[in-house]
Amino acid sequence: MTNPTVRMARYSARHPWRALVGWILFVALCLGTGLAVGADPATTEDFRIGEAGRAEALAAEGGLQQKPLERVLVRAAPGSGPLDRAEADAAARDVVARMRKLPEVLAVAGPVADAGHTALRVDVTMKGAEFEGKQHVDALLAQTAEVQAAHPRLVVEEVGSPSIGKGVDKLRGDDLARTEIIALPVTLITLLIVFGSVVMAVVPLLLALSSIVAAVGLSMVASHVFPDAGVGTNVILLIGLAVGVDYTLFYLKREREERARAGGRLGTQAVVELAAATSGRAVVVSGLAVAVSSATLYLADDVIFSSIATGAVVVTLVAVLSSLTVLPALLALLGARAERRRIRRETRAAERAAAGRPVRRRASRQPGTARTGGGRITAAILRPVARHPAVTLAVSGLALVALALPVLNITITEMSRETHSRAIPAMRTYDRLLTAYPELRSMHQVVVRADAERAADVAGSLRALAHRAAAEDPAISGTPVLRTSADGRTTLLEMSVHRSVNSAEARVSLDRLRGTLVPATVGALPGAEVAVTGEVARYADYPAHQKRKLPLIVGALLLVTFAMTVWTFRSVVLGLVGVVLNLLSAFASLGVLVLVFQNTWAEGLLGFTSTGSIGSRVPLFLFVILFGLSMDYQVFVISRIREARLKGAPTRQAVLDGLSSSAGVVTSAAVVMVTVFASFAALHLIEMKQIGFSLAVAVLLDAFVIRILVLPSLMLLLGEANWWPARGMRPAGRPERTEHRPVSVG
Repeated sequence: MTNPTVRMARYSARHPWRALVGWILFVALCLGTGLAVGADPATTEDFRIGEAGRAEALAAEGGLQQKPLERVLVRAAPGSGPLDRAEADAAARDVVARMRKLPEVLAVAGPVADAGHTALRVDVTMKGAEFEGKQHVDALLAQTAEVQAAHPRLVVEEVGSPSIGKGVDKLRGDDLARTEIIALPVTLITLLIVFGSVVMAVVPLLLALSSIVAAVGLSMVASHVFPDAGVGTNVILLIGLAVGVDYTLFYLKREREERARAGGRLGTQAVVELAAATSGRAVVVSGLAVAVSSATLYLADDVIFSSIATGAVVVTLVAVLSSLTVLPALLALLGARAERRRIRRETRAAERAAAGRPVRRRASRQPGTARTGGGRITAAILRPVARHPAVTLAVSGLALVALALPVLNITITEMSRETHSRAIPAMRTYDRLLTAYPELRSMHQVVVRADAERAADVAGSLRALAHRAAAEDPAISGTPVLRTSADGRTTLLEMSVHRSVNSAEARVSLDRLRGTLVPATVGALPGAEVAVTGEVARYADYPAHQKRKLPLIVGALLLVTFAMTVWTFRSVVLGLVGVVLNLLSAFASLGVLVLVFQNTWAEGLLGFTSTGSIGSRVPLFLFVILFGLSMDYQVFVISRIREARLKGAPTRQAVLDGLSSSAGVVTSAAVVMVTVFASFAALHLIEMKQIGFSLAVAVLLDAFVIRILVLPSLMLLLGEANWWPARGMRPAGRPERTEHRPVSVG
């Protein structure tokens, strides 16, 4: 009872108002500091990956980097007949004149007609870096809207990477607002069912929300070390609500159990200290596991995953801190309030008895007091596990393996603009633009850096490359564009590819370019540095980069899971069990994801259009977050089993008792997590939908199959071998000369 967890809880319970005010000040300080220093958003340079990223760096050094580009499309209004070319020309000239006056615009090209003479387009190049265009695109959109108002018989609309990015951000924000509307009430209802008390249900939710607010502020500060790629807040909401409620739930349930077990013999502070000594330490271990697991994403060497890791680490640690400081204070205040109510009831009962009036008896279990034993459903589930552990393990294990089999056919791609929801107006304009100008689907860019005196040789080799590519590659069309930097050291060749960036034809074209055409032409120039980028290369190099990093990160995850389990329970066997079960859970949930999203049968059910692939970030995100969250349940369940063993129960009985006592809270926590993650599955953005769905499935499998069927069956079969090579597992009261002092984490 002297470890830091208990000391923090003891101080908070003895000085609850200080702890409560201190927490409010901490949250305000975190948010205020974050707003004061501001967030440091990721720049274009932060997103460069692989050969495509190297080519973009070469182009940027010569001033030839990609600029934000918007295209204004002028076409006939639906049902108005053929395009009135004279009016379309007038509208296009109006667009050119207006755009050239804007300070955000670098250059405006002349109108270009499509092959069928059904549309005109005006290309507008913006100033600044490509990634920053969406911050300044509103001025261009406003001018396009004014041209549309001046020419009502035409359709004048604008699209480009900046406007698409702005539309994606807006849709993401609207979706997140809807998820909060869904997740918060369902979470509150779940907690009401668990505790039967409005006050005890509101406490976890308020603590989780305050942790999220503090984490948002801290993430702004952290972004100056790890730039924010725009997904940090999403991750904080996703992980913060899940773990924040769960950690508080674990603590609250144990405090309620200890209070019920004491039967009024212990004061509020003593009960809070008991909860801190058991579930409090379990929360710390679980939080560290989630934080360390999330931190392995830094190994991906990718700004998006670094941003995800920062958000997950920060919000998890803040949630742990809240459960160790302000939660004991709130429990002390609520306990004192309940104690005063109990004394008043007893006083009134004594007065009624003294006056000879009948005394009304209240139910023994008060609202907010959790039952200490397992329920009938848990007992029914455990019955076959206890009687036939080998059969239960075989059946449940084979079922999980069967669910994992679709992973063998997984197709991983970087989600391109073609996969964005058509609920974004800019994407519908994008489709119409590509219908009129199919050559704008994607492009190859070959960047060469050499000595300035060799600029003519480089340009000649690139022209030869373009000529061969047009003759040998059916995916390449249009007129190639050749540009040279002012210092003559950098030359860039652009070639249009009239295929989708993720199509097989585009990938074959890229492979031909990099593998044959470039080496045979400009690549043969001595001393020249050559690299290929463009949209096809970007969308090919990113998944390839993730595939290379996946073994490293998964290996680190396995090591972290094993080390933390061994450290927590002093058992190598349980460490190995944790690794195997986490892998089984992750692959099974990934298999379900492949089964659902790489096929079309669930499109109507979940509201998506299948791309026939899984987003390149999803598997890595799933593995890392699931490994961390699985430790929550593993630590809580095994700690209860270990606690029962230390109290004198044989291992078999300890497994059954520990699972019975923990099944209720694990189930409740899982319902909360599934609710949060499933709400993200309703998002329009396909990659976020896949992440939410896969995490919801993973938590369901982990909580209801792994921890209730597979884990106890395996532990029953292993028997005393579960604790190898730990010593000190003799029951309390039977000291052994070499025994270590037992440390309960349940």
